[in-house]
Amino acid sequence: MTLNLLAHPAVSVGLTIACYWIALKMHERWRWIPPILVACVPIIALLLIAHEPYSAYNHGGNLLTWCLGPATVALAVPMYRNGLALRSSLPRMALIVFIGSLVGMVTAGGTAWLLGAPMPVVMSAVPKSVTTPIAIEVCRQLHGIPQITIAMVILAGVFGASFGPFLLGLFGIWENRAVGAAMGTASHGIGTASLVRHSEMQASVSSWAMAAAGVFTSLLGAILALFLR
Repeated sequence: MTLNLLAHPAVSVGLTIACYWIALKMHERWRWIPPILVACVPIIALLLIAHEPYSAYNHGGNLLTWCLGPATVALAVPMYRNGLALRSSLPRMALIVFIGSLVGMVTAGGTAWLLGAPMPVVMSAVPKSVTTPIAIEVCRQLHGIPQITIAMVILAGVFGASFGPFLLGLFGIWENRAVGAAMGTASHGIGTASLVRHSEMQASVSSWAMAAAGVFTSLLGAILALFLR
C-alpha cells in the first residue's frame, strides 16, 4: 500500500514541494538552516521507515527532473535584465571564472588522487563543479565513471547552495558580483537558484558564470583528455 502511494507521481511531487516549502519557512526564521538539506531529511526518513526504494519515489521525481531544463533556461532572465550593468565587467569575470574552473578541476582531482583513489575515480571528480550534462560528457572523455560524477555534481551544488554565501561572508566577501561569480563557478545551477531569492544581481552573475564555467571546463577537459591518450 505504501509502495503504491509513493509510486504515484502526484504524491511524490506534492511531498517534495511540501518539504521544501517547510524548509524555506524554517530558513526564514533561522537563517543558518540550509533549506535544500533540510528538505531532504523527511523524504529520506520516510523512505527508510517505509522500507521503500528510491525508484518508487522517483516516479514523481522524474517530473521534477524534467522541469530542471526550463528552470535553468529561466535563470537567463535576470542575466538579461542586468546585461548592460554586467557588460563592462565581462572580461574580468571571464578570467576569474576560468581560473576558478581550473582550480576546481585540479583540487577535486588532486584530492581524490592524494587519497589514493584509482584513476577512473580521480577523473570522475574533475568536472564536479559544472551542470550535470556537461559534467557527464567531460567524465566520459576522461574515461571516468558517470555515476560518481553525477553524485559529486549534486553534492557540489547542494553544499554550495547551503553554505557558499555563509563561507564567503566569513572571508568578508559580500559584493554581489564576487558572490555570484563564486557560486556559479563552484555550484552550477543549484547554487545559482539559491541566489534568486536574495539578489537579482548575484543571480545574474552566477547564471553567466555557470555557463562560462561549463564552456571552460569542457575545453580544459578536452585538453586533458588529449594528454591522457
